[in-house]
Amino acid sequence: MSFYTELLITVLLVIGGVFLLVGSIGLARLPDIFTRLHGPTKATTLGITGILLSSLIYQTITQSRFSVSELLITLFLLITAPVAANMIAKTALHRDNPAIPRTTGQSLMSKIRTRQPADAQEED
Repeated sequence: MSFYTELLITVLLVIGGVFLLVGSIGLARLPDIFTRLHGPTKATTLGITGILLSSLIYQTITQSRFSVSELLITLFLLITAPVAANMIAKTALHRDNPAIPRTTGQSLMSKIRTRQPADAQEED
């Protein structure tokens, strides 16, 4: 294996590991469920994508054929992570989980819970 291939694999592993670490810290440290969703859906998905791409490159070179399994796992994660985050956010909304006070759009959350359109006029 050439030096540049090893360097590319190493860089992808390090970048993936850093994103996984940041996503995990965000999941543990952020204050409410709505902000905690950003850790696993954005940073962690990007981190695991970097690690799977490095595995794909390594397996392709060592086996002398294209490795499809890593590519399929990456595509599956990139497709399902946003859908899962959307479902978790909807569940948190309908279970009346409170957002932190500085969250913008608090009035939109109440409209969503009562299934009103976002541009509906406030009734006084």
